[in-house]
Amino acid sequence: MALSNKGSLVILSGPSCVGKGPLFVALERFCPHLAQNLRKLVLYNSRSPRPGETEGIDYYFRSREEIEELRNKKDFLVLNVRGDLQGLDLSELRTILDQGHDAFFEGNPFVPRAIWQLPVMDEVPMKKVFLSPLSLDEIQWLKKQKANLRELVVDVMRRKLLRRTQKQKRILSLKDLENIEQRAQSAPLELDLAWYFDWVIPNHDGEDSDNWNAFYYPLGDAYKSLINFAAILEDQNPPDAEKWEKGLWV
Repeated sequence: MALSNKGSLVILSGPSCVGKGPLFVALERFCPHLAQNLRKLVLYNSRSPRPGETEGIDYYFRSREEIEELRNKKDFLVLNVRGDLQGLDLSELRTILDQGHDAFFEGNPFVPRAIWQLPVMDEVPMKKVFLSPLSLDEIQWLKKQKANLRELVVDVMRRKLLRRTQKQKRILSLKDLENIEQRAQSAPLELDLAWYFDWVIPNHDGEDSDNWNAFYYPLGDAYKSLINFAAILEDQNPPDAEKWEKGLWV
């Protein structure tokens, strides 16, 4: 599959609940001139929709069996992500690029890493942004304290996921708790991949935070994340974004 180089691929990635979704919503609201050319890649997903999610906009929700069958189809990329199967129709990516738009991926880092490692992607311009629950300074300080970074990250993301899911459902089932734990345990593995990205934006305001929309305007790290992501899209130097080296955080 040959890919056109008319458009570029913009990737916004990071652990589950770190704030990727509300960051893109904020970009659409406050920087529409940057969001208007982005065409979101809609993946297939074997999990059930969360409250507020829409078929064909957030994901194509299908059974595990249906997504397994996509492995046998041409131009489909299928991966196991945090216990769910996710699939991407690469022909959709090709169509977006051929039309001169920028393809936008928002989600875990496992799928985009698989995409950019495809030989056909060598000529496609990319902007790869990772949203992290910890900053470089915090990591360096925590190392000096001899903190167990992996356990700390799991705990941080577990609490964020619990708060988000409680907001969505109020009463959590055993399945909800198991899913939260699986996503929290995946966070250190995802941070292991942050050094692959062009920029890392520290953000403590995850999807559980009121700073995204409770006051209409983003505040705190939600605001900083928006400003930095917008700067990257405009090819400007982001004031608070970081570049991580391999093995930095472990």
